[in-house]
Amino acid sequence: MDVYRILSIDGGGIKGVFPAALLATVEKTLPKPVGSYFDLIVGTSTGGIIALGLGLGFSAAELLEFYETLGPRIFKGNRLGLWFKHWGATKYSPAPLREALESRFGDRRIGEAKTRLVIPSMNIETGKVHIYKTAHHPKFEIDYPKLAVEAAMATAAAPTFFPTHHTSSNIPLVDGGVWANNPVGMAVVEGIGVLGWEKEKIRVLSIGCTSAPLDIGIRRRFNLGKIFWANKVTDIFMAGQCSASLGTAYTLVGHDSVVRIDPVVPKGRYDLDVHKEIKSLRGLGKSEGREALPKLKEMFFCAAAEPFTPYRS
Repeated sequence: MDVYRILSIDGGGIKGVFPAALLATVEKTLPKPVGSYFDLIVGTSTGGIIALGLGLGFSAAELLEFYETLGPRIFKGNRLGLWFKHWGATKYSPAPLREALESRFGDRRIGEAKTRLVIPSMNIETGKVHIYKTAHHPKFEIDYPKLAVEAAMATAAAPTFFPTHHTSSNIPLVDGGVWANNPVGMAVVEGIGVLGWEKEKIRVLSIGCTSAPLDIGIRRRFNLGKIFWANKVTDIFMAGQCSASLGTAYTLVGHDSVVRIDPVVPKGRYDLDVHKEIKSLRGLGKSEGREALPKLKEMFFCAAAEPFTPYRS
């Protein structure tokens, strides 16, 4: 039986070190780059950057080096943003992120990807989702000539952290994490609904960027007004979206066909913009990769995926 393998990577800022390190650990045991073993790669925000890199043929080790070398520069911040954090200005300038992406991706296009890609973002003017895709369906005629850097900037434009990304067509886009921070559900829907893959033949590897237990302290509060919810709503939204996305994937292809790796850590252990924990995240990724290696090799890495031939390139 032919098997279709999907890789899905969550958003999480600098915590993208974790999935990059995990995949780099697995990759050391393989004869080819890890991306060449998947038929579809889906990623949001930092996961979208990794997905684009893998799709364009970069090794996981090269992407890990990208985070280790350029992560501190990207999250260096600007004084205005830090002073008015989350109020008067975004926390970080987008310039270091763009420079870092251009240093790796250059002027390469989505249509150069060797693997099917799905990269979510959102149009804040229309309120509609905006998804960059390779030309893996006859209807997909728009995105393949777009720069990989453009898709990466759009999917990573996290509100309050980075400004809205305006495309060359002046479309205002923000981080795909506002609706698909864990994109595994949409990844499976793409496989079944768009590509027409039989659900029994789909295997999914879903990698998070670490998570913390949800604790909003309701038992200690009785007047749950605006001030209380202002600092809690994001955590609730992210937890709910992740649960719903995983539930969609489990329902469509079955629990046995989905491998989810997302270690639970103490709340506040890692933040999406604190680069001082890069070494720790790398160590955690290597440890999780080492532990999961036997099962991952059995389900996903027995042989490379069939070559991807897009409808347009």
